[in-house]
Amino acid sequence: MTDTLVRSLKAGLIGSGIQASLTPAMHVAEGAAQGLRYEYELIDLNALGATENDLPHLIADAERRGLAGLNITHPCKQAIISFLDELSPDARRLGAVNTVVLKGGRRYGHNTDWWGFAEGFRRGLPDADLASAVQLGAGGAGVATAYAALSLGLRRLTVFDREPERAQSLAEMLSPIFPEADIVAGTDLAAAMRDASGLIHATPTGMTKYPGLPLDAELLDERHWVAEIVYFPLETALLREARRRGCRTLDGGGMAVFQAVGAFRLFTGLEPDAARMLGHFRALTG
Repeated sequence: MTDTLVRSLKAGLIGSGIQASLTPAMHVAEGAAQGLRYEYELIDLNALGATENDLPHLIADAERRGLAGLNITHPCKQAIISFLDELSPDARRLGAVNTVVLKGGRRYGHNTDWWGFAEGFRRGLPDADLASAVQLGAGGAGVATAYAALSLGLRRLTVFDREPERAQSLAEMLSPIFPEADIVAGTDLAAAMRDASGLIHATPTGMTKYPGLPLDAELLDERHWVAEIVYFPLETALLREARRRGCRTLDGGGMAVFQAVGAFRLFTGLEPDAARMLGHFRALTG
């Protein structure tokens, strides 16, 4: 009797300050459940003393070592595009990539972030008022969360960013895609929060490396729902404060899990068990 061959696969994550990421554990556990010998490594710019300018070298090195794919996180989701051969329609439309498939000497960019956020939101805040929301952050993750919220039916989105031109560019990019929605770059956060039914937080603030609140706590009101993208820690200062004030909240776990579901499918060609991956994530963070 011959031993059953176990297919093996290697993948990795490129980003800054990613040592606490749970993405490797989610991929490896789901791979094991499907009989896959799965290795997943962290390619941390901070640990390597590298920057976005080193992306060409890092991708080429991953190809040489036989990695099947790379997840991409802050601050590389937009910078990576210049070094890819093809983009999926979603990645092209959003101008941001979080998943790169390396196959046959070519590099294929995808975006599973937006679907991850949408699926987490749909499950976690099913009855949220989608009349109007404020979003903080217009970077790679912010593009995905805005696209997701508008896909779910959000009617007005006001975007703020530390670089106002980024917020304006995001509004201009999304407006033709969602002509029925009102999408603007904000100038007065307090006024926008008074008019909004919800808040989407899409900056690194609240991560272990970037502690604190992304806005004045006094702007939060119990009528607001608050959706977070940061998942380490799972309960950020923003979520604690929002809950204290009576807001309905959504942690960053859903986006983290469901983007990984999409990436696993792309890397392996196998259909992941989303419920099993969500359960594993909750076990890791519980």
